[in-house]
Amino acid sequence: MNKRFSGLIAFLLIIMGVWLTFNFDQPQSQKDQKVSPTQFSTDRAFAHVEAISQKPHYVGSPAHSKVRNYIVDQLQQLGLEVQTQEDYHLNANGILVKPQNILTRIKGSGNGEAVILMTHYDSAPHSSFGASDAASGVGTILEGVSAFLKKETKPVNDIIILFTDAEELGLNGAEIFIKDHPWAKDAKVALNFEARGSAGNPYMLLETNNGNARLIEAFQNAKIKFPVSNSLAYSIYKMLPNDTDLTVLREKGDINGYNFAFIDNHFNYHTARDNSENLDLNTLAHQGAYLMPLLDYFSKNDLSQLNSDRDLIYFNLPFGEFVSYPFDWVIPMLVVAILIFILLLVYGFRRERLDFLLLLKGFLPVIISSLLSGVAVWALWKFCLYLYPEYAEMEHGFTYNGYFYITLSIFLALAISFLVYHYFLSESRRASGFIAPLGIWISLCTLISIYLTGASYFIIPVFMGLLQLFVMIRQKRPNRILMALLSFPALFLILPFIYNLPVALGLKMLFGTAVLISLLFSLFLPLFLYFKRLKSFAYLCFLIASIFLITAHFNSNFSSERPKPNSLVYLLDVDNQTATWNSYDGMLDDWTKNYFAEDATEGMGTESGFQSKYGSNFKRYADAPVIELKEPGIILKEISLDSTANLRSFSLKIAPNRNVNRIEIFETRDVDFQSCRVNDMLAEGQDLGQNKFHMFTRRWKERLLTYHASNRDTLRIEFSIKKEDRPEFTIYETAYDLLENPELDVKERPAGMIPKPFVVNDATIIKKTLTIE
Repeated sequence: MNKRFSGLIAFLLIIMGVWLTFNFDQPQSQKDQKVSPTQFSTDRAFAHVEAISQKPHYVGSPAHSKVRNYIVDQLQQLGLEVQTQEDYHLNANGILVKPQNILTRIKGSGNGEAVILMTHYDSAPHSSFGASDAASGVGTILEGVSAFLKKETKPVNDIIILFTDAEELGLNGAEIFIKDHPWAKDAKVALNFEARGSAGNPYMLLETNNGNARLIEAFQNAKIKFPVSNSLAYSIYKMLPNDTDLTVLREKGDINGYNFAFIDNHFNYHTARDNSENLDLNTLAHQGAYLMPLLDYFSKNDLSQLNSDRDLIYFNLPFGEFVSYPFDWVIPMLVVAILIFILLLVYGFRRERLDFLLLLKGFLPVIISSLLSGVAVWALWKFCLYLYPEYAEMEHGFTYNGYFYITLSIFLALAISFLVYHYFLSESRRASGFIAPLGIWISLCTLISIYLTGASYFIIPVFMGLLQLFVMIRQKRPNRILMALLSFPALFLILPFIYNLPVALGLKMLFGTAVLISLLFSLFLPLFLYFKRLKSFAYLCFLIASIFLITAHFNSNFSSERPKPNSLVYLLDVDNQTATWNSYDGMLDDWTKNYFAEDATEGMGTESGFQSKYGSNFKRYADAPVIELKEPGIILKEISLDSTANLRSFSLKIAPNRNVNRIEIFETRDVDFQSCRVNDMLAEGQDLGQNKFHMFTRRWKERLLTYHASNRDTLRIEFSIKKEDRPEFTIYETAYDLLENPELDVKERPAGMIPKPFVVNDATIIKKTLTIE
């Protein structure tokens, strides 16, 4: 075959491999498709999403009870007997709420062991419509259960349907289910449907206290058509403090299970853009593609054998392949790779196809290209943050044009790699130039086998590289088409992780994408080393990177399609009779300029307690008019004195006199509280040593308690302190009613703006201080 022709085919094969990596792992939804009632219909599931996500429905909001009633009605229409579970719950982080779970049960013919189908129905405060998170889960389960029941097949195992409440606040609904509901002891496995974006492939993430082998084998036996998961994601997930309702079931109830969650378009997460219009229907179809075969499998197979003392390495490939093998193979595969590598070195030197100096020289391009790529992309992103200060307004750390920056980073790293290898390329003894990359990858796989075992399948591309090295030693001009095909495992197994890294962890990880792309590039040397015009490829990649940089620039501004998140909070200090406007925004806009001057003091927020989970705090404040807000009724009284134990006991009652959403209590003097009860619950913690009262020991800064209120319920606290202690409480009562308050006359946001998520926003806050003398 003509050499140029083979090179073109090889190049096209790589492009096709990249395309296959990202385009054959998701079902395609077709609107208005005729689907049998016994099959999952994306349209019917989406109808539920539309009904649920018409308004924000966080705990305490008017829409919250309407959504609950809708779900109950839909289950009753399926002929199911529905119950609700309601109780106060105080979690280990001092989050108090009264969740209302929705439950029903389909009885099987077996011994009562059950599979749980679960998601949560509350949305995130204060402005999220909750279409993806998690009306998509509710719609998936309602439609899936409907299709299952219409098959009229009697299950062997019971099926528990659980729609939890207050997941967004602190997983409280799942906690009361495990703690108090009698069905919890029957559950052996759970399927939990979640979201952290509004599009993309849902990842399967395991939750297990034991080995994962039986769960993976069950997943494979269920014959999922579009599995998307890998043991690397499982290992990372186990290390990160990411909790879902399923985490509670695993930790408190020893219930194994699967999370199914999608993360693309993360910029919509918890925002007013999490609406039905922005939910990808292919993603919803994918959730259904998980539910139906797994529900069928677990409804009739033994649930008592899901615990295991073995772990499996696993990963998916294009066209629906799902591969697994035991952790026990990790070290043997690594040892075999090392032995083959050593034998190839000996073989290559004996055939005089390897040169020791060229071998050592091969480390330079790998190291230089990786360092240059990482530094270049890091510097570029820092420059972009300086050039586009509006990016800092995105609490997620992922901008609307974030995918352009990911692609830009990839092509910039490729350009640098091509250019570096152009200057270090030797026309002869190309096999010597591939020794260093293989050695580095084997070293990485050695570290991975110790510290990140789930990623040990990265050894498979290394085996392909060893085969390529053998061919390079044997032949002066290997077939480039063969080399391209042998590189496919590297694309399929490594590239998705590299691309999704900044999606999952934010654009601050772009430098990591660049470094990993350079390392991945080194596995393609058996192909690229036989192209003469690497410099031309470098220029082409620079051109493509420039195009994406320009495209990102023209999509950097906020618009109606890319609304700017902003914030405004009114805070009334009733003790001093002063009021301030407060904002988390670094940039003013046409809406916030009405309340803050351009040169308003930044970085000097007057209240330290109102941080987001990303660490942002009030950045601007300005004087505001003092208006009348109905203060809560606060009664603090001493109820006992124990001179023998040197203790004083107090009762604190806070009764809202307006429709409030949260009450927070802070204590700044670091008092050692001896006991505490909240709404008749003992405030016990988790592994906190001798002092069990987590509410007053495991503090978030000075925060003692956050109560997410509903129905103006009174907050009641009883606590004991030492006689000499003099605690000072700061109480903040918050209502998300800023735009409805006629005295403040705050106008609706114009088009192109949305409330900033993850923070207290669009709120009126009453501040009051109490001191015990």
